[in-house]
Amino acid sequence: MTEAVYDYTRQDATGATCTAHAWAKVPPPLTRPQREELKAKAAALLKAKNAVLVAHYYVEDDLQDLALETGGCVADSLEMARFGRDHASQTLIVAGVRFMGESAKILSPDKRVLMPDLDATCSLDLGCSPDDFAAFCDAHPDRQVVVYANTSAAVKARADWMVTSSCALAIVQHLKDQGQKVLWAPDKHLGRYIQENIGADMLLWNGTCIVHDEFRATELELLKAEYPNAMVLVHPESPKAVVNLADVVGSTSQMLKAVVDGAAKEYIVATDNQIMHRMRQLAPGKTLIEAPTAGNSATCKSCAHCPWMAMNGLQGVIDCLGRGQGEIFVDPAVARDAVRCIDRMLDFVAKNPSALAPRVQGMVRGIGAA
Repeated sequence: MTEAVYDYTRQDATGATCTAHAWAKVPPPLTRPQREELKAKAAALLKAKNAVLVAHYYVEDDLQDLALETGGCVADSLEMARFGRDHASQTLIVAGVRFMGESAKILSPDKRVLMPDLDATCSLDLGCSPDDFAAFCDAHPDRQVVVYANTSAAVKARADWMVTSSCALAIVQHLKDQGQKVLWAPDKHLGRYIQENIGADMLLWNGTCIVHDEFRATELELLKAEYPNAMVLVHPESPKAVVNLADVVGSTSQMLKAVVDGAAKEYIVATDNQIMHRMRQLAPGKTLIEAPTAGNSATCKSCAHCPWMAMNGLQGVIDCLGRGQGEIFVDPAVARDAVRCIDRMLDFVAKNPSALAPRVQGMVRGIGAA
């Protein structure tokens, strides 16, 4: 088994790509009457424009509720991709971050794809520039290129496979079974987790998610001592020491399933804290505890919430539909190359639905690794 990490030169994220800029653009808190007024206006526009809202678990409560109330979906990035592709609407509103909007456009090139704020991006995407990634691929032509969904369309265009956290383990296992070596990008924690679980020969890009990279094992151990009966749910984008403390390691949808189906009454959740809104809706009798990012060993740039996800708001949806702003465009040549790796993933998942949970970790049967 080969383990290596490609140490890229980290981008100097300034201007529209820095977290300070993102936090500054987060919509201000609304009163209940203001929220209801904006939700009603957004719902009316969705209907009038024959548009559908696709929202990620990490965006604000009101957007999640609006999506469900108007026939859209709240989901992880895999289900968002499938839903947008298959829905009859010719206008998609993607409440999430830019790579999600790009993926929706790639899969539905004839549809109009809009986002509440085009500045909403992702540290994994920012840290994997197309030119540097192309050089990485060119240096290792003997490897299958597997990229996480959290990458630009241009990076996907160089890939053989795209994966999400719900199917990454199964797809890399499939490649290992075929005798393939893997070039993996961009999240080093998820790559290491897959490598350790299945023993694949993987060369890892050195990227991280600014939310999940901030969870700390020391503080998590203290919290576990305070709640000894709680089940610990961890996303595999987290550091190894945090993953090692988990009862369940999985994608957002798998963590949600663990709460809904689990016998425990208390759950410590180590992912973006906005997922707790959907967890509370589907499992109202469970107690949810936010895993710590604060403490002496943490920097707390995000405090368990992605600043770019937080930029999505009701007014942004209204502006998308009312003014036509925030439209996603992908170069057709790039899209033609990128769609192959996305379609390959979707085809694999359709043919191997059970592969999404190939392992059991912890106390809940059927909940697999990411």
